[in-house]
Amino acid sequence: MKKEDIFSILVQHTREIVPELEQHHFQWDDRLADLGANSVDRAEIIMETLEALSLQIPRIELSEARNLGGLAEILYEKCSMHDL
Repeated sequence: MKKEDIFSILVQHTREIVPELEQHHFQWDDRLADLGANSVDRAEIIMETLEALSLQIPRIELSEARNLGGLAEILYEKCSMHDL
């Protein structure tokens, strides 16, 4: 799976959980908080994405991500490690 695929999964879950972003053109440097996703929304987006990727990792490992691109990068790395 490529980083772009993971980014697309994040975007899909974000649109499902925050429907007002349905028409938003997502960028790698978008921050969920800046887009109006509250902490519960963000947790749900993360949970749904981890489930879609079949990953079970502590949420704290995702805390370094500053935007959607950073989150996609971390998840990509975790997927790559998971596939070994």
